[in-house]
Amino acid sequence: MWRARRAAEACEVCQSLVNAHYTVQGPLPLLRLHLPSRSLHHLRPLPARPRRPQLPGSRQPFSSLGPLPLRRWKLSPAKPGYQPRRHFWPARLAARLLRLRYLLLGSAVGGGYTAKKTFDQWKDMVPDLSDYKWIVPDFVWQLDEYIDLEKLSKALPDSESLAKLLPDLDKLSGSFSLLKDFFSTGHTLVSEVTGVSDPLLLLGTSGETAFRATDASESDRQFKKGLLGELIILEQQIREHEEEARRAAGQYNTGYSQQKRKVSDKEKVEQLQEELLRTQLKYQRILERLEKENKELRKLVLQKDDKGIHHRHLKKSLIDMYSEVLDVLSDYDASYNTQDHLPRVVVVGDQSAGKTSVLEMIAQARIFPRGSGEMMTRSPVKVTLSEGPHHVALFKDSSREFDLTKEEDLAALRREIELRMRKNVKEGCTVSPETISLNVKGPGLQRMVLVDLPGVINTVTSGMAPDTKETIFSISKAYMQNPNAIILCIQDGSVDAERSIVTDLVSQMDPHGRRTIFVLTKVDLAEKNVASPSRIQQIIEGKLFPMKALGYFAVVTGKGNSSESIEAIRDYEEEFFQNSKLLKTSMLKAHQVTTRNLSLAVSDCFWKMVRESVEQQADSFKATRFNLETEWKNNFPRLRELDRNELFEKAKNEILDEVISLSQVTPKHWEEILQQMLWERVSTHVIENIYLPAAQTMNSGTFNTTVDIKLKQWTDKQLPAKAVEVAWETLQEEFSRFMTEPKGKEHDDIFDKLKQEVKEESVKRHKWNDFAEDSLRVIQHNALEDRSITDKQQWDAAIYFMEEALRGRLRDTEAVLENMVGPDWKKRWMNWMGRTQEQSVHNETKNELEKMLKCNEEHPAYLASDEITTVRKNLESRGVEVDPCLIKDTWHQVYRRHFLKTALSHCNLCRRGFYYYQRHFVDSELECNDVVLFWRIQRMLSITANTLRQQLTNTEVRRLEKNVKEVLEDFAEDSEKKMKLLTGKRVQLAEDLKKVREIQEKLDAFIEALHQEK
Repeated sequence: MWRARRAAEACEVCQSLVNAHYTVQGPLPLLRLHLPSRSLHHLRPLPARPRRPQLPGSRQPFSSLGPLPLRRWKLSPAKPGYQPRRHFWPARLAARLLRLRYLLLGSAVGGGYTAKKTFDQWKDMVPDLSDYKWIVPDFVWQLDEYIDLEKLSKALPDSESLAKLLPDLDKLSGSFSLLKDFFSTGHTLVSEVTGVSDPLLLLGTSGETAFRATDASESDRQFKKGLLGELIILEQQIREHEEEARRAAGQYNTGYSQQKRKVSDKEKVEQLQEELLRTQLKYQRILERLEKENKELRKLVLQKDDKGIHHRHLKKSLIDMYSEVLDVLSDYDASYNTQDHLPRVVVVGDQSAGKTSVLEMIAQARIFPRGSGEMMTRSPVKVTLSEGPHHVALFKDSSREFDLTKEEDLAALRREIELRMRKNVKEGCTVSPETISLNVKGPGLQRMVLVDLPGVINTVTSGMAPDTKETIFSISKAYMQNPNAIILCIQDGSVDAERSIVTDLVSQMDPHGRRTIFVLTKVDLAEKNVASPSRIQQIIEGKLFPMKALGYFAVVTGKGNSSESIEAIRDYEEEFFQNSKLLKTSMLKAHQVTTRNLSLAVSDCFWKMVRESVEQQADSFKATRFNLETEWKNNFPRLRELDRNELFEKAKNEILDEVISLSQVTPKHWEEILQQMLWERVSTHVIENIYLPAAQTMNSGTFNTTVDIKLKQWTDKQLPAKAVEVAWETLQEEFSRFMTEPKGKEHDDIFDKLKQEVKEESVKRHKWNDFAEDSLRVIQHNALEDRSITDKQQWDAAIYFMEEALRGRLRDTEAVLENMVGPDWKKRWMNWMGRTQEQSVHNETKNELEKMLKCNEEHPAYLASDEITTVRKNLESRGVEVDPCLIKDTWHQVYRRHFLKTALSHCNLCRRGFYYYQRHFVDSELECNDVVLFWRIQRMLSITANTLRQQLTNTEVRRLEKNVKEVLEDFAEDSEKKMKLLTGKRVQLAEDLKKVREIQEKLDAFIEALHQEK
């Protein structure tokens, strides 16, 4: 109470001061009082009665204005011209009042600091838009160079002109307040729609997409306050009209007694239905306008990025990254077992139910081959839909782009898909599980991955494999068993529901319908043919089929004409549903019709499933990678992890190094090998066909003539080809030796099969130069024409060569004779061996013929008839029955041995015959023409070997190296060949490690991009 009295006294003091200063009588206004009196004046007003006088006491009066005591003032009414005595109290009062400046200054400093801190926080919250400066055209930043902003500011109206517009602005503010209320209502509806968690309720909203993977953020809600808010209002109106129409329809069917009321209700129902259709059409037009504007804007942005206007690195789109993961997974795990649980949209349905047509409407292009009633989809087709500036399609393993806006490219694409399907189908089969991967890009396409499967059939017709039905079921089950696969079940609405096969299959794979979307096609035919339209309503509501689904849709995919364009089909579909009784009678809802709503729903469901399962898949592959790496460390601790391609590259380098090693072989080694192999190949012909016939002649002239004729014939016909054949075999043997010989510790037996295959294929492709035989023929003919032995060394070399040839032939002859007559007495006693009856006959015949040769050592090479008879009779006299042919065969070997022994003894005599040779054997009984023959043969072999060596080192080795490179390049492109030639646990483990790492890396990159998009 005393504080209030002191404050009242202060207020009276202030009022008297102001009245005295301004000479104003009457009550002082509140705004003119100082701050403490004003606040107290509000809290407790002064009473109207006069103040009681103070009681005497020792307490000093107290003032809130300062610590100094105040004196009591005797207040008296002011008179005109009267100046009261001040006693300097205004100065003291002003000094105390001025202390408020410190409070004001402190408040200003504190408020400024708080404002600065708040501003900094707001500034930090604003995102950095410097990376998006490219969105604003460059000319905007250059406006200040071309526009004088000072002149522009002077040209603006002044404050007086703006003041005249205030009444109009008040009207505008009122209009804006109405708009604010309108948008706030739309915003509330959007938040209510996005907050719904039940997927079936989400499918019921056609303005928004049918499924949402994540809750909308605050920025998304602000963005939807425009035309989207109006769409929500329109949808609310549609629902209200539907409810009114249903209530009116219920009232319409109340009974016969209310006939007049029924007529009015019927009119009301028709009026509400017409209003509902008008609202739906308005809603649809706004939605189409929004989609068209969005499509054009995105196309412009993508075209700018495609042309590289801003020179920035374009990253792969999210759906392309996900499609690459699926492609790698399909190669790693073709059976789609537990390793691959990534989502994909699996399109299943009965044959000719319209699966392909639905896919084409979603892809907005007629990309699949079509047929009337026959099976066209013979293998799964994975279609990856993504946004792009141009509507194009391309295969995973090809760089060719098909322009989907051109009919020629569309026809070529359909032919290519059909060819790939037929190529995948093996002989004796009708369908194939191998997947064809196709990417389709275009503006406005919903991003998703769809797999079109062969249509399910009930009966195997003629021309199909017997197991076609089971194969289709196994392929469909393999895809649908994936717990994260979205099943797009296509049902033909123009046939009886009881004939459906696919619904039973889908209900087995997804009995609770948590990942199934049901699509009823050919609704236009169904509306005409079905007697009870409520049957269609039962299908869409999920009451007719035993299967359950996440959502139900009804679509129309054309009039059945394969030449119809996508635009014509879309127009026909919209026109049909606008005039359909199914919509007018509310059997179908607006959000359950058209392929546009279907694609939106499938896309959102797909991305929701991706976000829910992709991280779990990434974790499973991390565990798989850890297990494989541990197994590799335990089995191959000192080897590097090389997959099949890396091993092939390593083997390729080794093979090329070995081919190059052929050029390091010395010329001497080449010539020795070639000469030895060539003589082994021609020695039989030289001795049997040239030397032996010539040696039967009676004199040296006939011998030389016979030799020359035989050598000329041999050189013209056989010798060059035989020499080239020997050279080619020699090259093969040397190449094989370099390829197969072990390299010590560096040798890796995992390459042996590959090297052998490369060698065989290279040899098969190699062909010797055609001109080699012609050049060899001339060289060999000239070498054989030369008979001049220049020195004793060559003479001795020729004799040695002749002796070696004759000894080798003698050994062969004795081996033949021993095999013919059996073992001799020593071997029979030592080895307990015996002769057969035939061998005994041959032995008796041999002994008889040897007796005849001892009598005539110069006997000719052939037996006369009387000699054969004599030998046979002599043998018969000893009880040995022989055949004349047996006598001739035995004689051939006996005489051959006799001749070779005689020739070898003649060689010893000719060792000293070089002197007589120089004198042309004049006045000498010794004739060594056979030594000259073998010298000519030896010289020919040496010259031929030298010529072949030059051809090998200069030409053929390089051609072989070229063939090897071509073979390796062909093998590098043939994956099946590499899998066949490079096998083993080590290779398979390295392949699995590589695939798992690649999948994990791609999944991590995709997950990172997915989080950034959120």
